[in-house]
Amino acid sequence: MTRQRLKGLDLGQLQLFVESLGERKYRAAQLFSWMYARGAASFEAMTDVSKEFRSLLEQVATLQELSLVRKSVSEADGTIKFLFALSDGLHVESVLIPPEPDSPGAERRLTACLSTQVGCPLDCAFCATGTMGFSRNLTTGEIVDQMLQVQPFAPRRISNVVFMGMGEPLLNYENVMAAAHLLTDERAWGIGARRITVSTAGYADRIRQMADEKRKFKLALSLHSLNNEKRIRLMPLTKKFSIDDLLDALSYYYRTTRLRPTFEYILFDGFNDTDDDVQRLVSACRRVPSKINLIPYHSIAFVRPKGLAQSLRPAPRSKIEEFAAALRRHNITVMVRSSSGEDIEAACGQLAVTEQELRQQSDRAHAATRTAATLHT
Repeated sequence: MTRQRLKGLDLGQLQLFVESLGERKYRAAQLFSWMYARGAASFEAMTDVSKEFRSLLEQVATLQELSLVRKSVSEADGTIKFLFALSDGLHVESVLIPPEPDSPGAERRLTACLSTQVGCPLDCAFCATGTMGFSRNLTTGEIVDQMLQVQPFAPRRISNVVFMGMGEPLLNYENVMAAAHLLTDERAWGIGARRITVSTAGYADRIRQMADEKRKFKLALSLHSLNNEKRIRLMPLTKKFSIDDLLDALSYYYRTTRLRPTFEYILFDGFNDTDDDVQRLVSACRRVPSKINLIPYHSIAFVRPKGLAQSLRPAPRSKIEEFAAALRRHNITVMVRSSSGEDIEAACGQLAVTEQELRQQSDRAHAATRTAATLHT
């Protein structure tokens, strides 16, 4: 008998489930609260649910989605990277990102970076995830469970969520939106929609869909160049959705929602950091009211990239500051992002689970088992 996976179900879906078991609707509210608001890891922990119903749930349902394999903590800034195993043996990573100490509201802000796919099909030159290839989309439950699994390791309640981990969120549109709505539900986490960011490499059709559906989450476009030829080299998806296509979609998005999108822009030394690149960004921001995040390039040498990816180098910090200043002179809102978690390969573009890493993890586990067995003989 296949047990029903409960994580990822909204209240209405849980009501249908409990009614199918011959139970009353209020049981669904109990399950919803225990799973999402209180983070129960087992049915046994649901102490105000009758023993009989808990026993039935053990037989017909499961809360299990992810299991923690390893967590790595940055000695530089406290960022935590999590490696999770899925029920089919695949793996994904998530990141808990603390704010910069001197940033406004730092004492209240804590960000979870969640994955939406196992690997990624897009093969962007600067991103380690693409070297994994693509296995499958994550379910709503697997996306939400990352949040549930990460929260216990957080020093306070997570306040912000970014769908910027492994994968292209808009290629897993329905599950990502369902997860985001669970996160905003006041009976669950109650995170404000404006504190959730959905990132995309540039699916213009889905951007328009977000606008038509009046989604209130923040939208971030992974841009990195406004020169079509350069962007194709960085991001092959540009062959399908050109820069003009993307700007048209973003203009429609802004007119429909009145929400400013964010341009995510990694600066590569000598590639996209010229005066011409500044002017192209200025023109784009005049066409689409927007904000810009300038991001340092983080090496992905650990996945042994080839082609253009092998030659990309980070722009010097001084160049990033000059680039930001040039944009600000045109009254453009610019933020220079930090490199949180770079020392544990958890910074922007660095998430990847390699076969070598998994073998090493397996070898360590077997070694620990052998050691424990020796100590008990």
